[in-house]
Amino acid sequence: MSYTYPNGQPQGTAQQFPNRLREALISEIIAINGYQTHIACSDIPEINDTWHHIMLDEKQHYGWFLKLLRKYDPEQAKQFLAHKKDNPDPKKPLELTNSKSDGATILNFIRDDIKGELEAVILYESDIQKYPYRDIRTIVRAVINDEKGHAEHLTRLLLKYDPDPYDELDGNKAAPHTASKAVN
Repeated sequence: MSYTYPNGQPQGTAQQFPNRLREALISEIIAINGYQTHIACSDIPEINDTWHHIMLDEKQHYGWFLKLLRKYDPEQAKQFLAHKKDNPDPKKPLELTNSKSDGATILNFIRDDIKGELEAVILYESDIQKYPYRDIRTIVRAVINDEKGHAEHLTRLLLKYDPDPYDELDGNKAAPHTASKAVN
């Protein structure tokens, strides 16, 4: 059973702070999966390197949130200990086949990723004061700052590869659009 709708949005609103941590974990998993999909669809090294770097940060955030959840939810900690030895073999990377996308698709991925990073900031900033413990708020603040950095990094890539101007962001000041006068 999934807690989220197909687009990844939660079906409910978490009231207890451990469930807010679970929502944060869900958000990080959605981000990890999105970046992994985008990397698999691109053959542009600079963009893939950026996505990979951000994906590693998202994996780190997942680890931070899971560690906090285990700290504050005794049953989660108990289940962790019960399953800790389930996978004793060394990690082996999966062999994946890359399907490459066109430039427009890659630009859409970048814009979707910026959207996701900004949504994460909104989610985490709206919840930060709801956490009763300082260590959780400290981690959430670090994640917020990382997400803001990801949005800026992705914006720089967008400006580099999108041929259309984004007004003053890319150094090309476009004339503001003027509304035509209504005819009476």
